[in-house]
Formats: sequence, C-alpha cells, structure tokens
Amino acid sequence: MVVTIKVTGGERGGWAVLRVSGELDLVTSPVLRQRVHDEVAEGRHSLVLDLSEVHFCDSSGVGVLIASRRLIRSCQGRLRLILPARGAVDGSHVNRVLGALGVRRLFDVYGDVAEAVVEGAEPLSA
Repeated sequence: MVVTIKVTGGERGGWAVLRVSGELDLVTSPVLRQRVHDEVAEGRHSLVLDLSEVHFCDSSGVGVLIASRRLIRSCQGRLRLILPARGAVDGSHVNRVLGALGVRRLFDVYGDVAEAVVEGAEPLSA
C-alpha cells in the first residue's frame, strides 16, 4: 500500500504552518491528525493548514479537519486553512467537499499563507 500524502512543517509570523500535499483519505488522514496533535503538544496553538496541494479529500479527511478545529479551539488557539487563491470562487477539491458537506463555514479560509499569517486579515467568504 502506498501512502499518498506528504506533510511538511514550518513557522511563519508566529504561526505553525503544515503544508499538505497528495490525497487526504481514510488511509492517509491519520498522518495529518498526528502532525496536528504533535504541533499542539509542542505548544503551537496558532496553526495554518496549507491544503493547496491536496487533490483529493474524502469524509475521513474532512473529519480530521473538523477534529483539528475542535482540538485547536479547546486550547484557545486559531486554525486557518489555505486553499488556492481562486478556491473560494472556482472551488478547489477540498473547498467543494467542505461546501457539499455543509462545513465550509466552520473554517477560516485564506488564499495563501502570506494572507493567513497577517493579524486581522479577513478570511475568504464561504
């Protein structure tokens, strides 16, 4: 079995940034779940998940995003998602899945990391 996800980390402007690429599904979503838990365990409660390179997301992936939101909020933290700049207009795959399931409004979505790490920046509309 080939795991088709890659999660790399970094920091920008006081935010932990996890860049996710590949597929976010039943097999791969535990990888992202663990990385988010690791960030929180290390005291990073302002987290950006860059999903601009995720080309497939199923309900398991959405479940991880919702669980991550819940975990971050329990720490009085902040979670921001990155979808491609045109994602809110044309719809990236993740954006379409979140919208179809009716959970897109739960997340603060930005077009890129530079926008997401700016204090007071307004998220893209749902």
